Amino acid sequence: MLSAIGLDERQEAVYRALVAAGAAELSDLARRLALPEADTERALRRLEQQGLVAQSSSRAGRWVAAPPGVALGALLTQQRHELEQAELASAVLAEEYRAEAAEPAVHDLVEVVTGASAVAHRFHQLQLGATSEVCALVTGKPIAVTGMENESEERAAMRGVSYRVVVERDVLSLPSGIVELSAALSRDEQCRVVDRVPTKLVVADAALAMVPLTGRGTEPTALVIHASGLLESLMGLFEAVWRDAMPLRLGGSGFSEESGPGADPTDLEILSLLLAGLTDASVAKQLDLGLRTVQRRVKGLMELTGVTTRLQLGWHAYERGWVARAPR
Repeated sequence: MLSAIGLDERQEAVYRALVAAGAAELSDLARRLALPEADTERALRRLEQQGLVAQSSSRAGRWVAAPPGVALGALLTQQRHELEQAELASAVLAEEYRAEAAEPAVHDLVEVVTGASAVAHRFHQLQLGATSEVCALVTGKPIAVTGMENESEERAAMRGVSYRVVVERDVLSLPSGIVELSAALSRDEQCRVVDRVPTKLVVADAALAMVPLTGRGTEPTALVIHASGLLESLMGLFEAVWRDAMPLRLGGSGFSEESGPGADPTDLEILSLLLAGLTDASVAKQLDLGLRTVQRRVKGLMELTGVTTRLQLGWHAYERGWVARAPR
């Protein structure tokens, strides 16, 4: 929580423990935190530099915590000032850039990023710089960053950036596919499924896009595309795929408020995956259920809705609001 002011986990733990105790000997503090004394002392020295702790003047080897309201307040004030200065510098640089690029050359509209590390770094930058919405087309074969490694997505979502994501059906069969999508849905991201997406794609604020440019056996390469007719075309491509994709809902995404009597969240998880194109066996595997259980629950949904075929069940699912093209 205090990483924003430059403290790592160990330093924060030491400071919190010292605040709780008010004052403590180095050996006592190390024992309480189950840390080596040398590591504890290094953390205390760093905290001392930040003005968060001090050595007792009356007792050697004893450390005292500075009042958090005063010490942390000073650090936050300093950081706010530094951020304001950085914002001013950024505004000046942006104005200089606009003045020089009133008529940007073609090569200024497209960047070529080469290498797995560089591609991953630019991918994270794109999301962290978004302010309103990120749109993405996702395949089952990551180039530089897997879904589990995409911490930027969670951080952007926590800032209020909305996500619309279309995944290929193959993603649902990956070992971590359902876990990643469940996490995304729990952050109120909108996820849809299609058989195939035409390309990997991520677009931030409809102003900056990234697409792969990689052949077999070559180093990962991507294009970063700035505002242009090409970017508008890519955004149009995303919207077309989004319109035709099937909404996906999994556990914890709000079934209970819309399911109605007789259908529980597990029933509708099963229905969502079936409508996304998975077989009964694949659904059973993904949800860690028995095949007979899946089939029994589907039969129960058919009886609940009074239909005789799964096609009719899908139609009734839309009618009852269990699945929808747009958020309810």
